[in-house]
Amino acid sequence: MPRFIQRLYPERIWAFSHEKASVFLTFDDGPIPEVTPWVLDELKKHNAKATFFSIGENVKKHPEIFERILSEGHSVGNHTFNHLKGSKTETSKYIENTLLAEKLIHSKLFRPPYGKITSKQAKILQIKGFKIVMWDVISYDYDSTVSEEKCLENVLKNIQSGSIIVFHDSLKAEKNLRYVLPKVLEIIVKKGWLCNSIQNEKLF
Repeated sequence: MPRFIQRLYPERIWAFSHEKASVFLTFDDGPIPEVTPWVLDELKKHNAKATFFSIGENVKKHPEIFERILSEGHSVGNHTFNHLKGSKTETSKYIENTLLAEKLIHSKLFRPPYGKITSKQAKILQIKGFKIVMWDVISYDYDSTVSEEKCLENVLKNIQSGSIIVFHDSLKAEKNLRYVLPKVLEIIVKKGWLCNSIQNEKLF
């Protein structure tokens, strides 16, 4: 994410201290049975913890997968109930949809779908106690025009200690994710970094 965007919204979380020997993998849009259990298996192989920004509708459909995420020590965050784009959604509807998801997700971590949220929507959610978590590294795993190799390069060229990295446990991203995630996890281990969940950082 360009630095000037980060400077425009300093109250949002873009990354953590580079002095920490940790990185923060995040997964958006799940949980779904086709991808999320595989992600959890890969994380377990590398003793890695992550943060899953879940869609309320998917949590409602697949509660057993959501429970597995929690039981294996990962963090969860709110990604709205219906994957709404803030810039295209009336503010009261956007807030209502987010609060509907909160009833299932029980987390004050929030990531706006598409990274799109108006200043008014963000301010209301922050008043309600939400921490808006963005990123400093995005894989573009969901983009069908991005090759597996390019997706891996997007991560490896930009990752550093303290980074928040965006992947997607979604059908769109599955092909790239299955190629990239094991390789990224291996490289993180080689660098001697830990994969931490965002709840382990003292945000509140």
